[in-house]
Amino acid sequence: MPQPILRTDRLLLVPLADRHLDLEVRLDSDPEVLRYLSSQASTRDEVIAAHARRMALAGKVDGLGLWMAFASGGGEPGAPPPEREEDGEFIGLMMLPPAHGPDQPDDPTVSDLGYRILRQYWRQGFASEASRVLLRHAFDTVGQSRVIAQTMTANTGSIGVMRAIGMRYVRTYHPEFDEPLPDAHLGEVEYEMTRTMWEQMR
Repeated sequence: MPQPILRTDRLLLVPLADRHLDLEVRLDSDPEVLRYLSSQASTRDEVIAAHARRMALAGKVDGLGLWMAFASGGGEPGAPPPEREEDGEFIGLMMLPPAHGPDQPDDPTVSDLGYRILRQYWRQGFASEASRVLLRHAFDTVGQSRVIAQTMTANTGSIGVMRAIGMRYVRTYHPEFDEPLPDAHLGEVEYEMTRTMWEQMR
């Protein structure tokens, strides 16, 4: 099952493809967007390498991967999602790959929810809106058993999204970093949505 095109009330979510590289460069060149991920903006070469890793993740479990989000009219209330990406404005990168990394389970039925939004679209509900449709896709279409999300404890905005979409706190952990970011001493948090939780919410 390939990644499908997904829609919300305001967003068109299109599976990440090579044609989106310049949009990824635009997103990752803002140090504020990467504030809880890196100490500086990414260079174009770094984004090219990240794009290759993202595309590889998308091929591991059918239906999972990363999506580029587009909105009509800047996502104003009442504006429907664009019919095609060419008709919309780029909002950000929405992620639902298989769980990966040293602090995540090696289980194809567990996926990792994430989001990265252009700064001018922060605090407009786009991350929550996209995350809800990704959760629906994970459980109702792909058949995942669990979706997790992880971020720095200091990233209160992202944690607010996790709580808003019904995820629950699992743990705080303290990975080792060669060059820790500010507030890294507070640790990282993990939230989850299980299939049972999802079915109860519905």
